[in-house]
Amino acid sequence: MNSNEIRIRPAAERGVAEFGWLSSRHSFSFGQYYDPAHMGFGSLRVINDDRVQPGQGFGTHPHRDMEIISIVVAGALEHKDSLGTGSVIRPGEVQRMTAGTGVRHSEFNPSPDDEAHFLQIWIEPRQTGLPPSYEQRAFAFDEMRNRWRLVASPDGKDGSLTVHQDVALLRSQLTRGARIDYPVKPGRQAWIQVIEGAVEINGARLEEGDGAAVASDGEVVVTGAGDWSDVLLFDLA
Repeated sequence: MNSNEIRIRPAAERGVAEFGWLSSRHSFSFGQYYDPAHMGFGSLRVINDDRVQPGQGFGTHPHRDMEIISIVVAGALEHKDSLGTGSVIRPGEVQRMTAGTGVRHSEFNPSPDDEAHFLQIWIEPRQTGLPPSYEQRAFAFDEMRNRWRLVASPDGKDGSLTVHQDVALLRSQLTRGARIDYPVKPGRQAWIQVIEGAVEINGARLEEGDGAAVASDGEVVVTGAGDWSDVLLFDLA
């Protein structure tokens, strides 16, 4: 990619998994969806946009050597793991699980009536064999309104979750016409993911579910193009 170039990953071109109880869209290769052109972006390996039906979920299954971040958009997600952790993640809350040497966990929609909509993000850690750990935090929506809120970073800066990789994850919720900038430093790159709504990235329009890769040595200019939009930015080495 050239300096300041944007490469869009349209939502409609993502991988699809439909299991009745689960409807999932994969920005990168995952499960039975394999696309050698979309294996990840730097250490960012997975962005799955999942919708789970009421009372359904993922049974107990293993993970290892992966940083797993869960962001609930609507509804709730109940989490239980082999570390003895049990919690319910709700909108505004973000969970980070370091799978490390190995962890088993389950994720269920505890509601009898409402769909659970969440993003699950996998980031490759800087080293393998880390001790498994878990962290969950609530972030006020007011802190995201028309500005970037750091939600995950290598050092837990500004009350963010700690992720074991040289990655900063930021989130913003924009009103129409609001503009926020982000400088991409030399040697780094950015990935934008639109959770809901629509935005313009350096003049290119992105809709719900779209992603975009942004080269280094430039500034990411994000402008709200809908009445309300929710967007993630990954700053990666």
